[in-house]
Amino acid sequence: MFKLPSTTIALIIVCSGSIIGPLGMAGVNIAIPNLAEDLNASAKMIAWMPTLYLLSSVMFMLPCGKIADNYGRKRVYASGLALNALASLMCALATSIEWVLFWRFIQGAAGAMIFGIGVAIITSVTPDNKRGMALGTSAACVYIGLSAAPAMGGWLTEMWGWRAVFYSQIPLVLMLLITIKLFLQGEWKNDKKSPFDWWGTVIFSLFALCLVLGLSDLPRMSGWLLTLLSITFLMLFIVHQSRSRRPLIRVQMFLESRVFSLSLSTSFLMYASNFSLAFLLSLYLQYIKGLSPAHAGKIVLLQAVSMAIMAPLAGKFADKIQPRLLATLGCIIVMIGFFLLSLLTVNSSTTYISGSLLLLGIGFGLFSTPNNNAIMGAVDKSELGVASSSMNLSRTIGNLFGMSLINLIVQYYLGDSTFSAQNSPALMSTISLAFKMSLGFVILASCISALRGRA
Repeated sequence: MFKLPSTTIALIIVCSGSIIGPLGMAGVNIAIPNLAEDLNASAKMIAWMPTLYLLSSVMFMLPCGKIADNYGRKRVYASGLALNALASLMCALATSIEWVLFWRFIQGAAGAMIFGIGVAIITSVTPDNKRGMALGTSAACVYIGLSAAPAMGGWLTEMWGWRAVFYSQIPLVLMLLITIKLFLQGEWKNDKKSPFDWWGTVIFSLFALCLVLGLSDLPRMSGWLLTLLSITFLMLFIVHQSRSRRPLIRVQMFLESRVFSLSLSTSFLMYASNFSLAFLLSLYLQYIKGLSPAHAGKIVLLQAVSMAIMAPLAGKFADKIQPRLLATLGCIIVMIGFFLLSLLTVNSSTTYISGSLLLLGIGFGLFSTPNNNAIMGAVDKSELGVASSSMNLSRTIGNLFGMSLINLIVQYYLGDSTFSAQNSPALMSTISLAFKMSLGFVILASCISALRGRA
């Protein structure tokens, strides 16, 4: 009887999870206008939907990586899938925006377990000379999920309402859990368990919480105080980790490898620029251009489609070409795309938007896999779980930082008013400023990427 090797089975399972996961992110973004109207939610409350998901992911990313290294990466990955299914069900049953926001926070923790550990599983079972291709395939599946999610989210919302977007994830996750139980044999963890750093977890969680609350409350004095407090907690976390015998992450890893530290910095800036894109374009296309959810979803998916095409090609090249060259080229192409979007007006055509998204997708496809390969190749195999979590943490903190600034911009221009066509001038000002901010992030990322050195 023909039997697939464990490497192939692990790759199939992680890739399947990478396709399903974006339904909880990109698919929900398209459903936001419908959800806001149904639950009578203000613009300020709606802006917290992606932010709370990210906040939870940041808070739990490093602890999940450490737990996975100690107790098993497959076990933590499967637990994350199960928790994601539960959170999706509860969001679908919600009768208030507050209930949705609570379960989005829980879903963010599940996302930390899934995306923080998936790359570590692939790296654990894949030979070094094939790692780039495997990571490229995994990244392509994330982008395939991101490609399908807006269109599927728009179609489900039009046919059955926003709740269907959450319900649709549940059977897919259950099928994947059954597949893991039946076909993925073995476990990947360290031979010797290291004690868990509870104090480090608490300090890091306080940093993330104060950062989000502080940025969302600027320019008030309380916002400045919370932001300053978040910086204090971050410095305390770094000092604590450097002195701890059982750190969540060895801060020396950043000093030992310039490639590791600068690749993470580049990742932070690139994802800070990009995460709010689907959220903002969903509002622009539906409220300002008057498009249906399904039509808006089809336009937004262009970026992810081009990413899905480029990522495996970039992964193949990443095994042979220095990551710095490919990743920096990707940054420059993304920079051009955001420059075009920063010039967006109420009269911009869908063709203009589609061309900009195509550039963003090609650029991100070239950037992400070589950058990830550089990060995972710069650490010892005993720290793959922490390195994978660090990689996803830089991405998630970048997403969180960028989205927190979007919350600030939304509050400044729209306050407690609801999203509507009548508020289109304020909404357009919000979108324009947000894209200019993203352009600034990408310019800085391009410079850092070029300076990272040879892997």
